[in-house]
Amino acid sequence: MAGDAESGWVRATLEMAVLAALTDGDRHGYALGQKLAEQGLGAVKGGVLYPVLNRMEADAVVASSWHAGQGGPGRKVYAITEAGWHRLADQRESWGRFTEVMGRFLEETGSEPARGQGGPERGGSEQGGLERGGSEQARVE
Repeated sequence: MAGDAESGWVRATLEMAVLAALTDGDRHGYALGQKLAEQGLGAVKGGVLYPVLNRMEADAVVASSWHAGQGGPGRKVYAITEAGWHRLADQRESWGRFTEVMGRFLEETGSEPARGQGGPERGGSEQGGLERGGSEQARVE
């Protein structure tokens, strides 16, 4: 994912994405990161992913077990639990409502700044639509 906004969205939805990634089988952390990247979420760093996995394990929505490594150290493998399936179902429903509301909101709002609201390059003031030296309180009153 390219920008800070997209990175923030991934962080905000990472638990749901991890649960979804586990629906087709158990995975170790590195494989989870690969699955998320394959799905277009970009490279999720271990410093972001593993604390989320630890929190999810504490919440009992995933369970982990150690599996012997093939020529290397063992790996902690994560599996979705029954509570995880319920949480994922709830999150899917919430996500559907959220995207519907946000999509409607974005369609109803303009794609161009209103006159005087777009900053100096769009004909607005440098103060985001407020007159120089003025205050929002003065404008509201």
